[in-house]
Amino acid sequence: QVQFVESGGGLVQPGGSLRLSCATSGFTFSMNAMRWYRQAPGKERELVASISSNSINTNYADSVKGRFTVSRDNAKNTVYLQMNTLKPEDTAVYYCKTPRFGSWGQGTQVTVSS
Repeated sequence: QVQFVESGGGLVQPGGSLRLSCATSGFTFSMNAMRWYRQAPGKERELVASISSNSINTNYADSVKGRFTVSRDNAKNTVYLQMNTLKPEDTAVYYCKTPRFGSWGQGTQVTVSS
């Protein structure tokens, strides 16, 4: 059974940082690209960052470019999202998922507020 378990969210002040983690199971993690998505209240889910299976290729939404960094540890079946210089508009539930299969996990809430 394919599973994605996100963690690391919380309440942070503008300009702060958080590191999200996503533990996966049920598939060959090292052979699959991974993506981070987010969904803010009243908005559609959007793609934030993606990383190839071997970490060579990464891509980011324009809104987070230069502030967020996606990485992965294939030995631990885990993907990470380092978020720096956070803004109130980054407030959302963050999800990870492989693009080709699997169901959404529960996500982790990130709230940026003073």
